[in-house]
Order: sequence, then structure tokens, then C-alpha cells
Amino acid sequence: MAETKKNLQSTRTIASLFGVTTRRVEQLKTEGIIQGEGRPIKYDLFPTVKSYIQYLSDKANGREKKATDQENESLKIEAEARFKQAKAEMEELKLQEFKGELHRSEDVEQITTEHVMQVRAMLMALPNKLAVDLAHISTAAEAAERIRKEVQTVLEDLSTFRYDKEAYHKRMRERANMQNKVYDEETP
Repeated sequence: MAETKKNLQSTRTIASLFGVTTRRVEQLKTEGIIQGEGRPIKYDLFPTVKSYIQYLSDKANGREKKATDQENESLKIEAEARFKQAKAEMEELKLQEFKGELHRSEDVEQITTEHVMQVRAMLMALPNKLAVDLAHISTAAEAAERIRKEVQTVLEDLSTFRYDKEAYHKRMRERANMQNKVYDEETP
């Protein structure tokens, strides 16, 4: 049997031929009623028309495939189970956050930014702190030693930085209060 040449048509052409919107043609493709191929999607005219006529005939004669009540109930149960699972996972994450085992990225970013700004302030203070002392020093070795001591002091100050769990919990409570405030304002 000789292979027939495909007559590929655009979604717009098929929509015009069927008397429907292009969106409806896309829905028919998604539902598996008609088949498209390529990018952009094109439809082989003869098989597409034949499939659409078969679909309309089945629909007119009540043979259209419909989901049964049992299938619908099964889908509903699955959706509810996925929803409950997602809700449980969210609550578990909230609990981990409350316990301090998990931190929000925006909190980590804010704490890190504050720490970096503290380091920056300490480094920016060095020139003013050393200017008078270095002006009275006569040798490069003495100046280097004085700078080294001041840098060592800055590094020791930085080494004392510790994670403050209570400060994090305070941020968490403030965020929760802000969320409740927004919720209260939106609720009539």
C-alpha cells in the first residue's frame, strides 16, 4: 500500500474548518481526540478531520467516554491525600523552624548581611584608628607591626561572633506577628 503524503495544517486552519476557536483545537489535542505534530503544532488534515467526526458521532450517540463516579471519587481522594500530605510537610517545616533546626533563606541573608556590615564597619574604622599612631612611627617595620596588631584585634572581635538563637526566634515571632496583622487587615 502506498504511503499518502501528509497535508499538514496549522491550528488556526483546523479551528476555522471545525468552526471552533484555536483554544478548543488545543483542548481536543490535549484530550487525545486529534493528533498534532512538530513545532509549531501542525495537524495532518485527513486523519484530524476523521478523528473529529468520530468524536462528534460518539458524542451525539452518547458513546463519549466519560469518567465514572468511581473514577471521579478516586481522583478526589487522591487529590485530598496529596493536599493533606503537603499540609503535613508544611507543618513539619514550621516545627523545624520553630525548633531552630531550619532557617528561612531571607533570615539567613539578613543575618549574613548584618555580619558583613559589621565587618565592613570595623575595616573602615582602621584608617582613622591608625592614622595618628602611624604618623609618629618612623620605620616601616614598626608601622607594619602596629597595623598587624590592629588587624589581629579586628579578627579577634570577629571570632567572637556567635549565632544568637534568641535573636532568630525574635525575628521569627516578629514575622509571624506581621503575617497575622496582614491577615487581620484582609479579613472582613
